[in-house]
Amino acid sequence: MSRYVVALDQGTTSTRAIVFDHAGSIVSSGQLEHQQIMPQAGWVEHDPMEIWSNAREVIGQALSRAQLTRHDIEALGITNQRETAILWDRRTGEPVYNAIVWQDTRTQDLIDSLAGDVGTQRFQHKTGLPLATYFSASKIAWILDNVDNARELADQGHLAFGTPDTWMLWNLTGGIDGGVHATDVTNASRTLLMDLETLNWDAELCEAFGVPMSVLPEIRSSSEVYGTVASSGLLREVPVAGILGDQQAATFGQAAFSAGESKNTYGTGNFLIVNTGEKIVRSRNGLLTTPAYQLGDAPPVFALEGSIAVTGSLIQWLRDNLGIISDASEIEALATSVPDNGGAYFVPAFSGLFAPYWRSDARGALVGLTRFVTKAHIARAALEATAFQTREVLDAVNADFGGSLSELKVDGGMTKNNLLMQFQADILGIPVVRPAIAETTALGAAYAAGLAVGFWKDLDELRAKWQEDARFLPEMKEPEREKLLTTWKKAVTKTFDWVD
Repeated sequence: MSRYVVALDQGTTSTRAIVFDHAGSIVSSGQLEHQQIMPQAGWVEHDPMEIWSNAREVIGQALSRAQLTRHDIEALGITNQRETAILWDRRTGEPVYNAIVWQDTRTQDLIDSLAGDVGTQRFQHKTGLPLATYFSASKIAWILDNVDNARELADQGHLAFGTPDTWMLWNLTGGIDGGVHATDVTNASRTLLMDLETLNWDAELCEAFGVPMSVLPEIRSSSEVYGTVASSGLLREVPVAGILGDQQAATFGQAAFSAGESKNTYGTGNFLIVNTGEKIVRSRNGLLTTPAYQLGDAPPVFALEGSIAVTGSLIQWLRDNLGIISDASEIEALATSVPDNGGAYFVPAFSGLFAPYWRSDARGALVGLTRFVTKAHIARAALEATAFQTREVLDAVNADFGGSLSELKVDGGMTKNNLLMQFQADILGIPVVRPAIAETTALGAAYAAGLAVGFWKDLDELRAKWQEDARFLPEMKEPEREKLLTTWKKAVTKTFDWVD
């Protein structure tokens, strides 16, 4: 009888469940979007109860479409938007506030206060991260300090914190009736509260942010049995056996298991990760140092990451806010209708600039406009912005890692866009390689869960499953490439110092 693994992919805009077979192929899936709540400029929230409801429904969709039951499923893996913060009451299972999303910038004053005269690098040696609103700790503090009775409830031991993986795990394994309160090292590392070397919560960091350690989940590896699905679930008694933050999951799904191997995910934002092996490489060029994965009792494997806040969400913005397109799939044809960007450059610093600049004072800018520029040029400039930002992150990776990548593996929804992939190869000057299975985030979570229960034997077996779909070779000449990059960097400087 055939057996399968289910991956629950809780993303920024939707929640999906995907069933994978032993070959790593997609058997079926279910997906539901959730509401993007924006109470004011810079604030981005999600409803945790909507997300949990959607998670149960998409699991049902995926099972029914493949005509499977819990008896066919070997394990469940979870992957998730990483820095998004949820606080809930352990006694009722009710969140005390909406989830504050990784894109949210409301905590900038707290970040500035903590940075003080030392700067945003204050905790970087211990955490691998700069002080930024991006990460979870300041979001937890905001909820505790701004929601009625939240801090009192936390001090009494009644509140639990989690990124969405922890929220999913707790609910799946029973919630108020014995739900497992845990996370993995990849998600814990994105809070600004974990020590990279010990992989434990750090009392000094928690005190600095005013976060009581009692709210924090247990930190565990990325591949082990955390618990089983509760009796009320469609997958009851199925082991929950893998957790990876979305970008680390995509890296795992791309079989980038060895030092020097990399991937770039094109989603709401872009995230380039390079595996550095068991060595912690501390960035001097605006990158994040982060665990890539940890398998059971094995030593953790680390990575350098370049995080870009806005790429795919820029295309959504063109659709929803400007009406330039009516569907995201239309962007390629519109951009292809012109031979170049017409001199227009789009720097989408909607939430400030992430790697390699880390400029919270930046805001989006569309520059180089003349009457010649049309909506087609703007569409092309939006796609090119993704490639330009990726080039800057890759330059930082090469500087930190002491070499140069020979090719870049890519995944995510935007990689279907051949115009973007070709321009990406042109602006990088190296091949861009797209895998046969683009859903590498969910696949990585499935791999982690399957390894934990023996569904797959080892990393070598997983590596052998990776297959190439398309390879884009650079065609642009170096003088043209450098001219475009120089103008892009000039455009980026126009976004600085916008917020006082």
